[in-house]
Amino acid sequence: MSQEKLYEGKAKILYATKDPDILLTVYKDDATAFNAQKKGQIAGKGVINCQITAALYKWLESEGIATHYIDSPEPNQMRVKAVTIVPVEVVVRNIAAGSLCRQTGLSEGKILDNPLVEYYYKNDELGDPLLTRDRIFILDLVSAQRLTEIENIARKINQHLLSFFDKCNIILVDFKIEFGIDSQQNLLLADEISPDTCRLWDKNETDAQARVMDKDRFRKDLGQVESAYQQVQARVLAQLEK
Repeated sequence: MSQEKLYEGKAKILYATKDPDILLTVYKDDATAFNAQKKGQIAGKGVINCQITAALYKWLESEGIATHYIDSPEPNQMRVKAVTIVPVEVVVRNIAAGSLCRQTGLSEGKILDNPLVEYYYKNDELGDPLLTRDRIFILDLVSAQRLTEIENIARKINQHLLSFFDKCNIILVDFKIEFGIDSQQNLLLADEISPDTCRLWDKNETDAQARVMDKDRFRKDLGQVESAYQQVQARVLAQLEK
């Protein structure tokens, strides 16, 4: 591992490598919620999220979605293509939950007629606020052409993940993704897809608390956080082995 740490975030550490076009991401067990106002640890989370992300990114690549993933040299490490992160977090919602319910009054669990794509400013100091398209352009965060490309890819990813998680007996409620631009100006899916960044419900459970398989268990002090993450990992990997 290179000793040159480039960046440390809430869930991952990014290191340089001998190749300037390749970075090493190390996933941490640290857990945060409410813009890091709540902090803790989830045992084994780094390995679990890294392995889930690696498996899903390899699979999405086979479905025509370009990602920054290269390989996973260690269980909690991922080599990725170096990208400039677009400072716009993309959230795709299939079912009303979380902030959508708090901000609109929609009841949790309401199935949306069409997937909702939202944009949030990737800025911790401002609390990652919800953005409109016009605000994105005023802030010059990304071009109109790129934003259209991002939305189209996000919707395709949603279609793929909805079908995939359904086969895992998991309901994909919503998820957050990030994109980056590489040295060749290619737009790539970056960051991660894991129980940290998705809202996942167990199809086999009807109880509103028992069905939660994601970071909401940590946010809401529901307990059994590690086992929920482990269950997602087991189902994802088992499905990909079929």
